Amino acid sequence: SSFLLLCFRSPLVTPLIFGLLLQAPLTQLSTITQPNFVLLLADDLGIGDVGCYGNDTIRTPNIDRLAKEGVKLTQHIAAAPLCTPSRAAFLTGRYPLRSGMAAINDYRVIFWNAGSGGLPPNETTFAKILQQQGYSTGLIGKWHQGVNCESRNDHCHHPLKHGFDYFYGMPFTLISDCQPTETPEMDRAFRRKLWLSTQMIGLITLTAVLGRLTGLISVRWKALTCLAGFSLLFFVSWFSSYGFVRYWNCIMMRNHGITEQPMVTDRTTSLVLRESISFIERNKHKPFLLFLSFLHSHTPLLTTEKFLGRSRHGLYGDNVEEMDWMVGQVLDAIDKEGLKDTTLVYFASDHGGWLERQEGKRQLGGWNGIYKGGKAMGGWEGGIRVPGIFRWPGVLPAGTVIDEPTSLMDIYPTLVHLAGGTVPQDRVIDGRDLLPLLRGMVAHSEHEFLFHYCGVHLHAVRWHQKDTGAVWKAHYVTPNFSPPRAGACYDRGFCPCSGEGVTHHEPPLLFELSQDPSEAKPLSADTQPLFGTVIRKIGRAIEEHRRTLTPVPEQLSVSNVVWKPWLQPCCGTFPFCWCDKEGDN
Repeated sequence: SSFLLLCFRSPLVTPLIFGLLLQAPLTQLSTITQPNFVLLLADDLGIGDVGCYGNDTIRTPNIDRLAKEGVKLTQHIAAAPLCTPSRAAFLTGRYPLRSGMAAINDYRVIFWNAGSGGLPPNETTFAKILQQQGYSTGLIGKWHQGVNCESRNDHCHHPLKHGFDYFYGMPFTLISDCQPTETPEMDRAFRRKLWLSTQMIGLITLTAVLGRLTGLISVRWKALTCLAGFSLLFFVSWFSSYGFVRYWNCIMMRNHGITEQPMVTDRTTSLVLRESISFIERNKHKPFLLFLSFLHSHTPLLTTEKFLGRSRHGLYGDNVEEMDWMVGQVLDAIDKEGLKDTTLVYFASDHGGWLERQEGKRQLGGWNGIYKGGKAMGGWEGGIRVPGIFRWPGVLPAGTVIDEPTSLMDIYPTLVHLAGGTVPQDRVIDGRDLLPLLRGMVAHSEHEFLFHYCGVHLHAVRWHQKDTGAVWKAHYVTPNFSPPRAGACYDRGFCPCSGEGVTHHEPPLLFELSQDPSEAKPLSADTQPLFGTVIRKIGRAIEEHRRTLTPVPEQLSVSNVVWKPWLQPCCGTFPFCWCDKEGDN
């Protein structure tokens, strides 16, 4: 047994073992030039929602088939626990605070299509490099990286400015406001405060007018007119944005043109699938990148009638099963065009499931399996550990499971390398080329440390001690669950990154994830002899990491996040923005 252990730990022997186990030899990479890439990214999907990751009640046969025919990663980590920063890191291969896409304030994602923040034009996405290498590049679905900077049509943050030849989808993200029958979701608590303030100001104004008319109070009509004008101005100032969220944010675009404003949600799924398959068919004779960025499984959980009531987990389960069907349709299109052996398919989620998303007794968010926490929590595993699956028949060994720390940022250098390009040399790239690990040519991930941020705040750090196989994780900041010990911030709807809603730990909470993946039993100097050594090692890594950071403009500052009428994408003459070009067709 000791001999076997020695063999398995040797990076020279691992490829030999893989070769013996496989029925067919792996293709030499030198014979493959520029494979196609199909990237399938789910939205808010929990790692516990997928069959091949342990779920036995939600049916995901197509995603499970990808894992059976390819490589499944069990420690695949998002660079952030929310959509905008995680996707920025995915596209650039860099921690989001390097591009200014990490927030100092509570506005941690792009909030409006008419905000001025977004993925900076000077960032180089993998799509841009693949485009330079002769690839046809398409993005279908969700963007959520901003649209404009200074004018309604400058499109400085638009997908077409970031290396995509073709875009069809939402420049924003799905929210419940997009579905007229659903309870509004966007900035719900803030909206309640604004509405309450409006009512109070209106009541004061009405009381003053009645008092003046009845002679109970002595106040000039001019003052009352000013008060009434202020009340009206206050109401218009916020209702002009929040009162029309569906028109401002819930739009569909094809390239730079708006096709639906507001979007017609009943047909969104079929249009996204149709566009994805059409892109494959149009580009089958040359190398292509298709980034299918699903609107599933984000609320309001748009689900066609065919899938309603099919799962054992209500509307959320129905939605996940429909997404799995869409995955199957895309895989069938690849097979139909004879592209299976020349196409690398990747499936993942942008971050963990949203535990707090509930309406009454309905659970509308995902499940993160055995892992603590969820969406918006920068440190706990449930917010950042996601499914990660690669399939490339004949090149990647089928049915392989890799339990090594990897990151969504690793997609960047992996794709660039396979396309024959080179990663930018003028900036730090935090991702690592995964191909040697995926093919079994090396035993360990190149990542020694991974840094887990919540906005700009460093919450936790992971250290992969390769000589022992231990995966240490130190938490410096954790959110305060509400109610206490509830496992999420149900009273808030989201866990915060800083302020009164978090606890700072000195010394940090320490876990050994290979022994305690649920982060249930923090270690101490009394229970773990290596405690001090590990904390010091991680502390030095943080110092070294921080030396690589340089100041950049904050894309998610309040001034960049707020709604700006002059930046609002509009199909028509602002403010009369409405069109349905899909319906016209």
